[in-house]
Amino acid sequence: MTELPDRRLLLVHAHPDDESINNGATMAAYASQGARVTLVTCTLGERGEVIPPELAHLTGAALGAHRLGELTAALGALGVSDFRQLGGPGRYTDSGMMGLPDNDDPDCFWQADVDEAAGALLDVIREVRPQVLVTYDPDGGYGHPDHIQAHRVALRAADLAEAEGVGVERIFWNRVPRTAAATAFARLEADLPTLPYERAASVADVPGVVDDERITTTIDGTAHARAKAAAMRAHATQITVAEPYFALSNHLPQPLFTTEYYELVRGERAPGVERDLFAGIGAAS
Repeated sequence: MTELPDRRLLLVHAHPDDESINNGATMAAYASQGARVTLVTCTLGERGEVIPPELAHLTGAALGAHRLGELTAALGALGVSDFRQLGGPGRYTDSGMMGLPDNDDPDCFWQADVDEAAGALLDVIREVRPQVLVTYDPDGGYGHPDHIQAHRVALRAADLAEAEGVGVERIFWNRVPRTAAATAFARLEADLPTLPYERAASVADVPGVVDDERITTTIDGTAHARAKAAAMRAHATQITVAEPYFALSNHLPQPLFTTEYYELVRGERAPGVERDLFAGIGAAS
């Protein structure tokens, strides 16, 4: 195993489970190599839909507390120990899906002052000094208000850090190449008769799908597939896993990607598709 003690990766996510679905294999891979992996979660998903009937009574703060326990277990499966709640425990709450009255709650993340929230994230950047930041694109991957706000806060914090001379060197958005998604869904359709589902999700249900040429970086997480699946299973209120597939509260299976894909949006890029988020970055100063 190659040790990477001077590599520091910061991921900014909206809710518990987003980190495992989007970046679980990447987080496990870098953690196993000795890199410092820091996760900042902006809310505890207090308005998430609960899958298991025996947990359906959980709502609001009680659901958030339960999901925090799920997140702790998921990070244990990934080998990640550095986790922060943006602004401290309970500072921002889930905003619900776009267009719902929940979006108007003054305590929800969608209503947060971006500069204030970015200041809280800047405190983490000052402490950790990450070279790499991973978050969502401007649409949050699929239009959820908390994902959009996480993007805004992450990019604003990165700008503030750069102004202070502690900026990150590379910023990535979570992506899935259209060809890989189509191939995976074709396999899912072929396997559907063997699965406990009547129909599957579609490529349109996967956040961050883009044309292949926009993919700048690919992380092969095959060696960490079991860790990613275990982390996703830990989020039992939100996910059911039947490898190599999983389903959310809509009960429509979709592929569980163990190769994870990124688009570099800030920083120097090497020719071709990179295999390392830290490509071109030397030892930390």
